[in-house]
Amino acid sequence: MQQSETPLIRLPKLTEGQFNKFSALIYEKTGIYLKAEKKELLNARLGKRLRACRINSFKEYYEFVINERSGNELVLLIDSVSTNFTNFFREQAHFNFLSGQILPAWAKGLPSGKRELTIWSSACSSGEEPYTIAMVIEEFLARNPQVTWSYKIIASDISTRVLGKAEKGVYNHENISKVPAPLVKKYFQKGVGQAKGFYKVKKELRQKIQFKRVNLMEDFPWGNPLDVIFCRNVMIYFNSETQQDLVQKFYGALIKGGYLFIGHSESIARLKHDFSQVAATAYTK
Repeated sequence: MQQSETPLIRLPKLTEGQFNKFSALIYEKTGIYLKAEKKELLNARLGKRLRACRINSFKEYYEFVINERSGNELVLLIDSVSTNFTNFFREQAHFNFLSGQILPAWAKGLPSGKRELTIWSSACSSGEEPYTIAMVIEEFLARNPQVTWSYKIIASDISTRVLGKAEKGVYNHENISKVPAPLVKKYFQKGVGQAKGFYKVKKELRQKIQFKRVNLMEDFPWGNPLDVIFCRNVMIYFNSETQQDLVQKFYGALIKGGYLFIGHSESIARLKHDFSQVAATAYTK
């Protein structure tokens, strides 16, 4: 009888000291603040990375991460702790405001005489948010053929894993359950054969979106001001200092008259900023 393949490594529990070291590293690199009650979650998620790297201890893995010159393992570590829950048309009120207020106001011409509308989905996860934005804009343009400007959507995330899924634009039936049937028919290609039960965003819509890995703690890689920023359900993972810095960076990245959307569970009321609130969790510069 042949022996089985290499058995699973039995890992020790993450100690409090090790948790503090990893959480400090994650905070330094991403701004994500892990509270003490996240210790067991971090233990489980890092355990998968240790097994993948065939490393026997959290101490050895920490040294490996901080000393690896390529930085690839740090990216994978961040991938493993990032939370990537999302769905199409999540927090519908924001898309209603986009289609009912922002786009009509700009239908006669963009601020500062711009010819292209630029929207940034700054934590796009697996792509549902930027594709929703694209469908909303496409539907508005179909109703308003007199509009002369074009648009582009920049979709970013810190996780390379979910960006890969977003760029492919393939979703199962449950994923698209919140998308109205006419939009599914118009913007998705239904899978057949081995792809039955899956839906792929049509090429024409995917081409409107540029996917890019961006760490919100670093300088934003945009040369020109943006018109709209979506940063929803992200700041809840940051402490107040990081939230303050990020909101100020968003303000600087927007054109005058531009808009910022944050998640319905978030607030910037206690932060110092120059935004004006125009709707629930919607702000303008």
